[in-house]
Amino acid sequence: MSVYLVQASSAEALARIPSNVAWTDATIAAAYDGDALRGLLIAKKCDHCHGGEGFSSTASIPNLAAMDRLVMWKQMADFQTGHRNSPMMRMIAVPLTSKDVADLAAYYAMLPSSSDPQDNRSFPGAPASPADAAVAVRLISLGDGTRGIPPCQACHGPVAYVKGAPSLASQNADYLLQQLEGFASGDRANDINEPMRSIASALTGSERHAIAAYYGGGSGRFQWAPPWAQGPR
Repeated sequence: MSVYLVQASSAEALARIPSNVAWTDATIAAAYDGDALRGLLIAKKCDHCHGGEGFSSTASIPNLAAMDRLVMWKQMADFQTGHRNSPMMRMIAVPLTSKDVADLAAYYAMLPSSSDPQDNRSFPGAPASPADAAVAVRLISLGDGTRGIPPCQACHGPVAYVKGAPSLASQNADYLLQQLEGFASGDRANDINEPMRSIASALTGSERHAIAAYYGGGSGRFQWAPPWAQGPR
Protein backbone atom coordinates (compact mmCIF):
# COMPACT_ATOMS: atom_id res chain seq x y z
CA MET A 1 0.00 0.00 0.00
CA SER A 2 3.02 2.28 0.22
CA VAL A 3 2.39 3.87 -3.16
CA TYR A 4 -0.53 5.74 -1.65
CA LEU A 5 1.02 6.53 1.73
CA VAL A 6 3.26 9.20 3.18
CA GLN A 7 6.34 7.41 4.49
CA ALA A 8 7.67 7.98 8.01
CA SER A 9 11.48 8.16 7.88
CA SER A 10 12.33 7.15 11.45
CA ALA A 11 11.03 5.68 14.69
CA GLU A 12 10.69 9.23 16.00
CA ALA A 13 8.55 10.23 13.02
CA LEU A 14 6.45 7.07 13.45
CA ALA A 15 5.68 8.09 17.03
CA ARG A 16 4.87 11.67 16.05
CA ILE A 17 2.78 11.11 12.91
CA PRO A 18 -0.65 9.59 13.70
CA SER A 19 -1.07 7.96 10.29
CA ASN A 20 0.82 7.63 7.02
CA VAL A 21 -2.44 7.86 5.08
CA ALA A 22 -2.84 11.08 3.11
CA TRP A 23 -6.34 11.56 1.72
CA THR A 24 -5.57 12.42 -1.88
CA ASP A 25 -7.53 11.62 -5.03
CA ALA A 26 -5.21 8.64 -5.56
CA THR A 27 -5.74 7.33 -2.03
CA ILE A 28 -9.52 7.62 -2.23
CA ALA A 29 -9.53 5.96 -5.65
CA ALA A 30 -7.42 3.10 -4.24
CA ALA A 31 -9.75 2.63 -1.28
CA TYR A 32 -12.78 2.43 -3.57
CA ASP A 33 -11.11 0.15 -6.15
CA GLY A 34 -12.39 -3.00 -4.52
CA ASP A 35 -14.05 -6.20 -5.72
CA ALA A 36 -16.52 -7.44 -3.10
CA LEU A 37 -16.49 -11.01 -4.46
CA ARG A 38 -12.72 -11.22 -4.14
CA GLY A 39 -13.05 -9.59 -0.73
CA LEU A 40 -15.40 -12.38 0.31
CA LEU A 41 -12.68 -14.93 -0.37
CA ILE A 42 -10.01 -12.94 1.49
CA ALA A 43 -12.39 -12.38 4.42
CA LYS A 44 -12.57 -16.12 5.09
CA LYS A 45 -9.36 -15.57 7.08
CA CYS A 46 -11.19 -12.95 9.15
CA ASP A 47 -14.30 -14.99 9.96
CA HIS A 48 -12.88 -16.68 13.05
CA CYS A 49 -12.64 -13.38 14.96
CA HIS A 50 -15.00 -11.01 13.14
CA GLY A 51 -17.73 -13.49 12.24
CA GLY A 52 -18.97 -14.88 8.95
CA GLU A 53 -21.52 -12.08 8.65
CA GLY A 54 -19.17 -9.38 9.90
CA PHE A 55 -20.45 -9.60 13.48
CA SER A 56 -18.19 -10.96 16.18
CA SER A 57 -19.37 -13.31 18.91
CA THR A 58 -16.80 -11.69 21.23
CA ALA A 59 -17.79 -8.26 22.52
CA SER A 60 -14.20 -7.00 22.65
CA ILE A 61 -13.69 -7.63 18.91
CA PRO A 62 -15.12 -5.09 16.45
CA ASN A 63 -17.99 -5.75 14.09
CA LEU A 64 -17.09 -4.97 10.48
CA ALA A 65 -20.44 -5.32 8.71
CA ALA A 66 -21.47 -2.13 6.87
CA MET A 67 -18.15 -0.44 7.71
CA ASP A 68 -17.41 2.49 5.39
CA ARG A 69 -14.73 1.66 2.82
CA LEU A 70 -12.51 4.63 3.63
CA VAL A 71 -12.59 3.79 7.33
CA MET A 72 -11.67 0.16 6.74
CA TRP A 73 -8.90 1.06 4.31
CA LYS A 74 -7.29 3.59 6.66
CA GLN A 75 -7.39 1.34 9.70
CA MET A 76 -5.78 -1.52 7.80
CA ALA A 77 -3.09 0.86 6.51
CA ASP A 78 -2.46 2.03 10.08
CA PHE A 79 -2.14 -1.57 11.26
CA GLN A 80 0.36 -2.22 8.46
CA THR A 81 2.56 0.75 9.38
CA GLY A 82 2.25 0.29 13.14
CA HIS A 83 0.46 3.58 13.74
CA ARG A 84 -2.40 1.58 15.20
CA ASN A 85 -0.91 -0.83 17.67
CA SER A 86 -2.06 -4.45 17.48
CA PRO A 87 0.57 -7.18 17.00
CA MET A 88 -2.08 -9.64 15.80
CA MET A 89 -3.69 -7.27 13.30
CA ARG A 90 -0.32 -6.08 12.02
CA MET A 91 0.70 -9.68 11.35
CA ILE A 92 -2.51 -10.16 9.37
CA ALA A 93 -2.44 -6.80 7.57
CA VAL A 94 1.20 -6.57 6.48
CA PRO A 95 1.03 -9.26 3.75
CA LEU A 96 -2.04 -7.66 2.16
CA THR A 97 -1.70 -5.45 -0.91
CA SER A 98 -3.59 -2.21 -1.43
CA LYS A 99 -5.95 -4.11 -3.74
CA ASP A 100 -6.51 -6.83 -1.13
CA VAL A 101 -7.52 -4.23 1.45
CA ALA A 102 -9.79 -2.45 -1.03
CA ASP A 103 -11.45 -5.79 -1.80
CA LEU A 104 -11.99 -6.47 1.90
CA ALA A 105 -13.39 -2.97 2.36
CA ALA A 106 -15.81 -3.47 -0.54
CA TYR A 107 -17.00 -6.77 0.90
CA TYR A 108 -17.58 -5.59 4.46
CA ALA A 109 -19.21 -2.36 3.27
CA MET A 110 -21.91 -4.33 1.44
CA LEU A 111 -22.78 -6.58 4.39
CA PRO A 112 -26.09 -5.68 6.07
CA SER A 113 -26.12 -4.75 9.73
CA SER A 114 -29.58 -6.21 10.30
CA SER A 115 -29.87 -9.29 12.46
CA ASP A 116 -29.30 -12.67 10.86
CA PRO A 117 -30.52 -15.79 12.71
CA GLN A 118 -27.54 -17.72 11.35
CA ASP A 119 -24.86 -15.50 12.84
CA ASN A 120 -23.55 -15.60 16.38
CA ARG A 121 -23.22 -11.92 17.17
CA SER A 122 -22.75 -10.44 20.61
CA PHE A 123 -24.38 -7.18 19.46
CA PRO A 124 -26.51 -5.65 20.78
CA GLY A 125 -25.36 -5.95 24.35
CA ALA A 126 -27.40 -5.18 27.42
CA PRO A 127 -29.17 -1.81 27.20
CA ALA A 128 -27.47 1.04 29.00
CA SER A 129 -28.91 1.82 32.42
CA PRO A 130 -31.23 4.85 32.57
CA ALA A 131 -28.48 6.87 34.29
CA ASP A 132 -25.86 5.92 31.69
CA ALA A 133 -28.31 6.53 28.84
CA ALA A 134 -29.07 10.02 30.13
CA VAL A 135 -25.35 10.86 30.22
CA ALA A 136 -24.75 9.33 26.79
CA VAL A 137 -27.68 11.07 25.10
CA ARG A 138 -26.51 14.45 26.38
CA LEU A 139 -22.95 13.95 25.17
CA ILE A 140 -23.95 12.37 21.87
CA SER A 141 -26.50 15.08 21.06
CA LEU A 142 -25.02 18.19 22.69
CA GLY A 143 -21.49 17.47 23.88
CA ASP A 144 -20.21 19.68 26.67
CA GLY A 145 -19.19 23.17 25.59
CA THR A 146 -17.76 24.03 29.00
CA ARG A 147 -15.08 21.37 28.49
CA GLY A 148 -14.70 21.82 24.73
CA ILE A 149 -16.34 18.46 23.99
CA PRO A 150 -18.32 18.40 20.71
CA PRO A 151 -21.33 16.08 20.34
CA CYS A 152 -20.46 12.60 19.13
CA GLN A 153 -23.01 12.92 16.35
CA ALA A 154 -21.08 15.86 14.84
CA CYS A 155 -18.62 13.33 13.37
CA HIS A 156 -20.38 9.97 13.69
CA GLY A 157 -23.83 11.11 12.56
CA PRO A 158 -27.21 11.45 14.29
CA VAL A 159 -27.95 7.77 13.73
CA ALA A 160 -24.37 6.70 14.49
CA TYR A 161 -23.45 6.31 10.82
CA VAL A 162 -21.94 8.72 8.33
CA LYS A 163 -19.62 8.25 5.36
CA GLY A 164 -15.95 8.57 6.20
CA ALA A 165 -16.27 8.01 9.95
CA PRO A 166 -16.35 4.77 11.94
CA SER A 167 -19.90 3.51 12.29
CA LEU A 168 -21.08 3.23 15.88
CA ALA A 169 -24.60 2.07 15.01
CA SER A 170 -23.82 -1.62 15.47
CA GLN A 171 -20.54 -1.73 17.35
CA ASN A 172 -19.84 -3.76 20.48
CA ALA A 173 -19.74 -1.94 23.82
CA ASP A 174 -16.57 -3.62 25.12
CA TYR A 175 -14.69 -2.76 21.95
CA LEU A 176 -15.92 0.85 22.00
CA LEU A 177 -14.88 1.26 25.62
CA GLN A 178 -11.43 -0.19 24.85
CA GLN A 179 -10.96 2.33 22.05
CA LEU A 180 -12.15 5.28 24.13
CA GLU A 181 -9.81 4.27 26.94
CA GLY A 182 -6.98 3.83 24.44
CA PHE A 183 -7.53 7.28 22.96
CA ALA A 184 -7.78 8.80 26.45
CA SER A 185 -4.48 7.27 27.56
CA GLY A 186 -2.73 7.86 24.23
CA ASP A 187 -2.19 4.13 23.67
CA ARG A 188 -4.21 4.55 20.48
CA ALA A 189 -2.92 7.55 18.56
CA ASN A 190 -3.82 7.12 14.88
CA ASP A 191 -6.46 9.87 14.83
CA ILE A 192 -5.30 12.58 12.43
CA ASN A 193 -5.29 16.00 14.18
CA GLU A 194 -6.00 14.18 17.49
CA PRO A 195 -9.80 14.71 17.73
CA MET A 196 -10.47 11.44 19.52
CA ARG A 197 -7.53 11.76 21.88
CA SER A 198 -8.66 15.25 22.86
CA ILE A 199 -12.29 14.27 23.34
CA ALA A 200 -11.74 10.93 25.08
CA SER A 201 -9.24 12.40 27.54
CA ALA A 202 -11.70 15.18 28.42
CA LEU A 203 -14.42 12.66 29.24
CA THR A 204 -14.55 11.02 32.65
CA GLY A 205 -14.23 7.26 32.95
CA SER A 206 -17.93 6.95 33.75
CA GLU A 207 -18.83 9.04 30.70
CA ARG A 208 -16.73 6.86 28.41
CA HIS A 209 -18.46 3.81 29.88
CA ALA A 210 -21.90 5.38 29.40
CA ILE A 211 -21.27 6.22 25.73
CA ALA A 212 -19.92 2.74 25.00
CA ALA A 213 -22.86 1.08 26.75
CA TYR A 214 -25.38 3.25 24.92
CA TYR A 215 -23.99 2.57 21.46
CA GLY A 216 -23.21 -1.06 22.29
CA GLY A 217 -26.79 -1.61 23.42
CA GLY A 218 -28.01 -0.61 19.96
CA SER A 219 -29.52 2.73 20.98
CA GLY A 220 -27.25 4.89 18.85
CA ARG A 221 -29.16 4.22 15.65
CA PHE A 222 -32.21 6.05 17.00
CA GLN A 223 -32.48 9.83 16.78
CA TRP A 224 -34.97 10.21 19.60
CA ALA A 225 -34.15 10.23 23.29
CA PRO A 226 -36.40 8.38 25.75
CA PRO A 227 -38.28 10.61 28.21
CA TRP A 228 -36.13 9.58 31.19
CA ALA A 229 -32.98 10.64 29.27
CA GLN A 230 -34.19 14.10 28.32
CA GLY A 231 -33.58 15.68 31.72
CA PRO A 232 -35.60 18.46 33.35
CA ARG A 233 -37.57 20.88 31.21
